[in-house]
Amino acid sequence: MSKVFKLGITDKNNSEIKEVASIEVLANKGVVGDRHFDDFNDPYCQLSLIESENIDYYNFKYGLNIPYINFRRNIVTKGIKLNELVGKKIKVGDVSIEGIDLCRPCRHLTEMLDQENILKEFLRRGGLRCQILSSAKIKIGDQIKIID
Repeated sequence: MSKVFKLGITDKNNSEIKEVASIEVLANKGVVGDRHFDDFNDPYCQLSLIESENIDYYNFKYGLNIPYINFRRNIVTKGIKLNELVGKKIKVGDVSIEGIDLCRPCRHLTEMLDQENILKEFLRRGGLRCQILSSAKIKIGDQIKIID
């Protein structure tokens, strides 16, 4: 079963991500209280997901224990391949979203984690950018289902 494993937000760019038990999302605006929330938000900035399995792989490969939330995505998933969801509609708990594009790792993440190999290791493992299609809360443990 695919599910929400961890959730995180921060209200300021370059600030530490706070792990939370739930987030409220508003259609086409983003995550309430998050740094990227905006009334006229670009779909690429509304919601980001990353697979816990990719973080586990990285931590294992390099003998590290970087917390999931430090990878700066709103949702850490378990049990779903996100790369296959570009252009697909997805249900996360009661929220409908659409996969817009892959999240590519950036120099900022490399600097925040102090890991020079992030760009190479997360090139096709960096997660998924999503447009929010309906408003509701997302909670840890919510199921993730592909709609179409």
